[in-house]
Amino acid sequence: MATADDLKFQEFDDAANLLAANPDATTISIDEPVEIPKNQHSHLQEPGREEDDELLGTDDSDKTELLAGQKKSAPFWTFEYYQTFFDVDTYQVLDRIKGSVFPVPGKNFVRLYIRSNPDLYGPFWICATLVFTIAVSGNLSNFFIHLGKPTYHYVPEFRKVSIAATTIYAYAWLVPLALWGFLMWRNSKVMNIVSYSFLEIVCVYGYSLFIYIPTAILWIIPQKVVRWVLVVFSLCLSGSVLVMTFWPAVRDDSRRIAVATVATILLLHALLAVGCLAYFFDAPELDIPAPIIPAPIIPAHNGTTVITKSH
Repeated sequence: MATADDLKFQEFDDAANLLAANPDATTISIDEPVEIPKNQHSHLQEPGREEDDELLGTDDSDKTELLAGQKKSAPFWTFEYYQTFFDVDTYQVLDRIKGSVFPVPGKNFVRLYIRSNPDLYGPFWICATLVFTIAVSGNLSNFFIHLGKPTYHYVPEFRKVSIAATTIYAYAWLVPLALWGFLMWRNSKVMNIVSYSFLEIVCVYGYSLFIYIPTAILWIIPQKVVRWVLVVFSLCLSGSVLVMTFWPAVRDDSRRIAVATVATILLLHALLAVGCLAYFFDAPELDIPAPIIPAPIIPAHNGTTVITKSH
């Protein structure tokens, strides 16, 4: 009869002998798949293209888009469909605001903050706060500039609220709509271009306007030099967010179109800031004194004449 030693597999004995000779040898189990180290895989890709791969949907972003589609599967005429656009908590909104105020060089704002859960809550309230901040600050600036002048009579200009609301919300919705349509058109011609959804573009523009809220409050200072320094500083911060976000979406296009697109984005953003400053804070009508109504002449008891001022 065969003994127990004769029934052993010869390769097991060879493996045991090799391990005894070299205890530090690396072994591979059949049950566990072999994984390629992440750092080795990253060296195979071209530097600077990892973020674009995620934006193009070639990585885990496909799962994110599918999950996002499942969340928004409700019909558009129902309340549940629009509720998903406001499904964010305070920490997410604050984190996105910090990302728009303190942009990180080389980092994409959509990939870091927006793509997992784009929302309309932050952009809506940022625009609403900016509207009232500009209107109130513009009236206060008008008051402080003419404070102490005997011919000036302060009258609140409530029309500035409607004008500011029309300007801010038109910019926050129409410009992203035009940019989204342009990117879709160029995507049909350049297939490897990075694509954004309309909701993501609106989200980027909405959060990029947050820096103008404290800037509008500081515009109350009646010094043109200080105001223009604040405008340039705000444009550098918010404009860098837009450039770092949309440059990957156009850099694979022709050089002329890519530069023209980014320049147009910055130009429209600068026109909004300069236009608000010029109209609400440095308007020409601020220097026009209020009309003076002739006051009636009332005779006094001692024979002198007293002239009263009518306001």
